[in-house]
Amino acid sequence: MFTTICALSGGAIFGIVIAIVILIAVIVFAACTRVVRQSTAVIVERLGKYHRTLNTGFHMIAPFFDRTSKPISLKEIVADFKPQPVITKDNVTMQIDTVVYFSITDPKLYTYGVDRPISAIENLTATTLRNIVGELELDETLTSRDTVNSKMRIILDEATDPWGIKINRVELKNILPPKDIQDAMEKQMRAERERRESILKAEGEKKSSILIAEGEKESKILRAQADKEAQILAADAAKQARIMAAEAEKAALIAEGEGRATAIELINNANPNSQYVTLEGFEALKVLADGRSTKIVVPTEISNVTGLLASLKETVTDEAAPAKTTKK
Repeated sequence: MFTTICALSGGAIFGIVIAIVILIAVIVFAACTRVVRQSTAVIVERLGKYHRTLNTGFHMIAPFFDRTSKPISLKEIVADFKPQPVITKDNVTMQIDTVVYFSITDPKLYTYGVDRPISAIENLTATTLRNIVGELELDETLTSRDTVNSKMRIILDEATDPWGIKINRVELKNILPPKDIQDAMEKQMRAERERRESILKAEGEKKSSILIAEGEKESKILRAQADKEAQILAADAAKQARIMAAEAEKAALIAEGEGRATAIELINNANPNSQYVTLEGFEALKVLADGRSTKIVVPTEISNVTGLLASLKETVTDEAAPAKTTKK
């Protein structure tokens, strides 16, 4: 039984040893591997000395001899620094805060080049800003932001190159002059806005007056043109009326002349004798005598005037006789 227990104990001990060995192997393997994420880099030091830089991917290192740094970001970094007091050329103290956009191009230089790189960039930015703004007056500082940004970027990029840092952009975020200068600037801006408003208002009134005058002018022109066209139409209508009346009169005269010509032609064609003409004249005088007139004018051209007068006398006598009888 003791032998059996010893045999079992030996097997259990062997299993425990195997398990410990496997665990140690896993720990050693984990210590030997490093996985570097995208857009990061890792510095490897062997026995306290720089050994190599691990880029993105899977890497093996020597356990217990190699030590790795924290991952270093290779993406663009934005550093917003607090406002710095800056004195301009005309002795005006302003508060200016800056924003610096930079990226790490060499992880080794970034790790070993300077202690606390962000703080070093902030101090370098403040001194550079004072140097540049100190050469400008207040108005130039307020209106030359692009120039200041460009100069600062060039100077900072050259200064941070040994640190493995590239300065991409530098922006002046806020420029705060003293309170009294701010009030004066606000008054000046208000006056300038009022002046522009007055100018715009005057220009608007001028344009409005011009448009009104042009409208009245166009209205008068249109009214005159309408009156002229109305007069022309009236004159044309009167002219057409006169023309039509003249044409009608002409047509009537032509028709009358044609009628007379036709009558003469018919009479000539009929060849009337003297008795017929005398009879027609008598009929005409009879019609004249049928009225209440006591005087009758007889044309001399009528033939047989004596006979016609005698007949007319008898007719008048017959009409007067009853009147005399009535008088008795």
